[in-house]
Amino acid sequence: MSDQPNAGAVVYAKDLARVSAFYAGVLGCRVAHSEVDHVVLESPAFQLVIVAIPAHIAGSIDVAEPPIRRSDTPIKLVFPVASIDTARLAAASRGGELDPPEREWRFQGFRVCDGHDPEGNVVQFRARAR
Repeated sequence: MSDQPNAGAVVYAKDLARVSAFYAGVLGCRVAHSEVDHVVLESPAFQLVIVAIPAHIAGSIDVAEPPIRRSDTPIKLVFPVASIDTARLAAASRGGELDPPEREWRFQGFRVCDGHDPEGNVVQFRARAR
């Protein structure tokens, strides 16, 4: 066992419960730890921490329904999934969305598709091409 922590990322969320449920459900991660202001999701190789945006800041953030993608960010998280089709269904049932199949592409042996979480944060999902 390594002394090094897993690679990871932090996502700030207006609705902690909804965003955490989205990532846990789409990625199949387990909830390793949960408190009122954050949730830690883990897989064997990755840790995703969802942090609640403080109320005084969250009040000034509007999240449309359905969410509008926040494409004006220089970072896009990329997550492996077993199936893009399954991820698309899981995302839709949890307030997010993956692009339709005609917008997918192949990259380095993977089937790739962009999408967004329930607050519009752009994410990419990759599944082994078959």
